[in-house]
Amino acid sequence: MPARGVRLTALLFAACGLHGAARAQVVAERAAPVFENGEAQVVEAFNNAKDWIREDLWVETSFDSDGDGKKDRVHVDVTRQLQTKTEGLKVPVIYETSPYYNGVAGNNPQYFWNPRHAVGAVPPKRESPPGIREQIRRPLMSQSLLRTWVPRGFAVVHSASPGTGLSQGCPTVGGDNESLAPKAVIDWLCGRAKGFSAPKGGDAVLASWCTGKVGMTGTSYNGTLPLAAATTGVEGLEAIIPVAPNTSYYHYYRANGLIRHPGGYMGEDIDVLFDFIHSGDVARREWCNCNVRDKVLVAEHDRLTGDYNDFWAGRDYANKLDNVRAAVLLAHGLNDWNVMPSHSIRIFKGLEERGLPTQLYLHQGGHGGDPTMTMMNRWFTRYLYGVDNGVEKDPRAQIVRIGERQPTAYAAYPNPDAALVELSFGKGGLDQGSLTLEAASDQGVETLTDNVELSGTALAQASLPHRLIYATPELEAPVHISGTAKIKLRVASSEKAANLSVWLIQLPWKKGGRIYENVITRGWADPQNHASQRKGEALKAGRFYDVSFELEPDDQIIPAGRAIGVLLMSSDRDFTLWPPPGTELSFELDACGLSLPVVGGTKAYRAAIK
Repeated sequence: MPARGVRLTALLFAACGLHGAARAQVVAERAAPVFENGEAQVVEAFNNAKDWIREDLWVETSFDSDGDGKKDRVHVDVTRQLQTKTEGLKVPVIYETSPYYNGVAGNNPQYFWNPRHAVGAVPPKRESPPGIREQIRRPLMSQSLLRTWVPRGFAVVHSASPGTGLSQGCPTVGGDNESLAPKAVIDWLCGRAKGFSAPKGGDAVLASWCTGKVGMTGTSYNGTLPLAAATTGVEGLEAIIPVAPNTSYYHYYRANGLIRHPGGYMGEDIDVLFDFIHSGDVARREWCNCNVRDKVLVAEHDRLTGDYNDFWAGRDYANKLDNVRAAVLLAHGLNDWNVMPSHSIRIFKGLEERGLPTQLYLHQGGHGGDPTMTMMNRWFTRYLYGVDNGVEKDPRAQIVRIGERQPTAYAAYPNPDAALVELSFGKGGLDQGSLTLEAASDQGVETLTDNVELSGTALAQASLPHRLIYATPELEAPVHISGTAKIKLRVASSEKAANLSVWLIQLPWKKGGRIYENVITRGWADPQNHASQRKGEALKAGRFYDVSFELEPDDQIIPAGRAIGVLLMSSDRDFTLWPPPGTELSFELDACGLSLPVVGGTKAYRAAIK
């Protein structure tokens, strides 16, 4: 049952003739938030949506991103309890900002980059889609979060990102204005920035009902923006819960120097995403297309080499963590092949190193997936209402394991008992070579021939000349993987550039099995970047290069009866460019290996294979 609250107004006092001590008694019974077991409860007086105050406004920012000579204003909507008007109630805010609230261009592959060309070749030109139809959504641009948080004593605020909907400016896809726009909204909520009733001119609008405590949350792009805001160090942003956030646009569209597309979006790149969200003022769109999309995004994203550069570094939030002061609860799916789990885990580690209150929630699903309601409620209750519920003493990681619904608490991530187990390749990879604790010698070279027409799934299930597989013995006991596996290869190419793709898999392959029953994790690299992500070099045909890189982090228990395998291929049809077939990759086996993070380390692994 919802907790009970009382809603009384000044008119009611007058009508009932309440004065002095009697009035003081009624004031004491005014509606207020209720907390049980460290969580904000539904209050009956806040629970009737018909009573909520809904309003919108424009907040003035510190920047002019659309070149019109005036500071951009962003569109904001507010939903708050009636008592914030009638009873002087002050409440904290849960805030979500997004480029998606006012329509998108759609995912038509016709307007994506064509991936069918050689690695390192100039890509075919790309067309942009028709402009997004203008939409006017007032007073609310979104209904998200309302039913969850308003009845529990929080106001809910949304804003449209610059250059989207009724917000002025240009989208920049990770540029500074995407951090400064939510900062401006938080500054308005805390009384430090100006709000207006109209996009131009208008009356002043104040947030006198706000306590000055703000939390943010959202999923995917909407989860990226809370972290973006937090990197500004804005005062009043006390807690954020980013879900599946894209924390580096380089790691979203590239991998270790390689052009690599997010899962399910073959041919997407940062300029495609610009077109996808650019729903703002029609009169400024041509200027934004020319000066932001073409002169910045297309000019600097370097789709020719895939190298890391200053453009990408400026869109990597791991480089901007020093100013973060908010408590951060990150959530991610370990089988998210769109925004991959390393996006959250790298930030989790960076914040831990800085001593900030940080927690991590991982699950076995794909893109999205909030932490449990209890975790989110405790987080916001602690940091927005100041209730001493002990959340900062909770285990640092909560991980939902395969076949389970509730998370298992870990003192940290990776599991503190995990250690790297060093495994070496044994010859026979065209059929199935070995992964062994004891390194062999004088094994020579094994070679595969690229054929992007075959998917990784197809290659894993057949002995074909287009892939190599090396596997452990069948496990006689479960092996718990927790952390980040690393691959070490000595590779030569028949061409000056080539894709290099690695899957860590379970064998035998289960036809029709769920993704986590077959693919443990993945990784990709450009051998041209063997020495530096910032500067690749053309490969000399037949020359061997040492290439090492991390696979995506994971936490999974591999059951007895399965084997753990490394699948090597050149092009990965689901993620990389699609070059003409025929490139050969050769591997010097004695110098190849896998570092596998196993709970219990080598002792536990050795016991599992006996």
